[in-house]
Amino acid sequence: MILAAGQGSRVRPLTKDLPKPMVPILGKPLMEYQIEQLAHHGVKQIMVNVAYHHQKIERYFGDGHRWGVEIGYSYEGVLAHGEIVPRPMGSAGGMRRIQDFSGFFDETTLVLCGDALIDLDMGAALQEHKEKGALASLVALEVPRAEVQSYGIVVAEPGGQIVSFQEKPTPAEAKSTLASTGIYIFEPAVLALVPPGQVYDIGSQLFPKLVADKLPFFAQSRFFNWIDIGRVSDYWSVLQRVLRGGVAGVHMPGREVKPGVWVGLNTSIPWDAVTIEGPVYIGSGVRLEPGVSITGPAWIGHGSHLRTGAKVVRSVLFEYTRIAADMRFIEMIVSPDYCVDRHGDTLYRGDETAQLRWGDARA
Repeated sequence: MILAAGQGSRVRPLTKDLPKPMVPILGKPLMEYQIEQLAHHGVKQIMVNVAYHHQKIERYFGDGHRWGVEIGYSYEGVLAHGEIVPRPMGSAGGMRRIQDFSGFFDETTLVLCGDALIDLDMGAALQEHKEKGALASLVALEVPRAEVQSYGIVVAEPGGQIVSFQEKPTPAEAKSTLASTGIYIFEPAVLALVPPGQVYDIGSQLFPKLVADKLPFFAQSRFFNWIDIGRVSDYWSVLQRVLRGGVAGVHMPGREVKPGVWVGLNTSIPWDAVTIEGPVYIGSGVRLEPGVSITGPAWIGHGSHLRTGAKVVRSVLFEYTRIAADMRFIEMIVSPDYCVDRHGDTLYRGDETAQLRWGDARA
């Protein structure tokens, strides 16, 4: 089960026109990495609950045959004032809705939130779940105390039994710094605890109930890469790490034309008149004018156009972004319509008070 019905409000404007699982990492949606990981571990059937901008997920992934899996979708929405509008059922409520519809979750089920890069050994996690006789398991990692309010926080006994679960506590309230990674393993009986037809959340409602009823609910602490994208600043940091080659299984596309510089097809680059310091990826159809400077880690999306004297430093340009002449974009995420600095502050194209000038390269 991939949970993909949320609005992704904390990473706006990246999710203004995209569902969060479709936010790109090296030109591929976040959720594609998850599906590849599931397929690698032998998972063949994947359900995805969807709501906001659901068509973009469904059109991209289709029935899943490109990845050797079967994908099904469960849309969560209602008819209001003559229009179909998204109305998510909550992470647990969405799963209960699927179960009531078809009984799909009739075996041990792996549950992933669709907003993180992971390289978990899923086989080992499932084995530990079975060996402990768990009704539910969650995979957890230590986080800095200053960041606990972004996560579900657990307290577990030495054997792993969870005795407390807090959903996004303040640093002062947090009983530990062991955070849920949004990776769960459920037995079918878990969903019987979720009230039917109601909005119901895994973290804030289901997990506290498991603790209160003293059911076999276990935390697993294991080493793996978990890269959560909860905020725009996280997205910028993740891309910097990925571009440096710091995430296993995530590889730079294109052709490496010089150390640390990759390019796609059909680029127009006057190599003797530009300055490029890797790691940098320059997508297909990109045009760089003389005097352009790019300092990596940087990603220049396909179809983009950097005018004479433009400077891009440790930044990400989405596809078809035009940077005006002599502009300086430093540690930013830039699309044809908006740009966001690494702290999440946003400017929109056409803002006359902004000193930066950029636009749509297709115009």
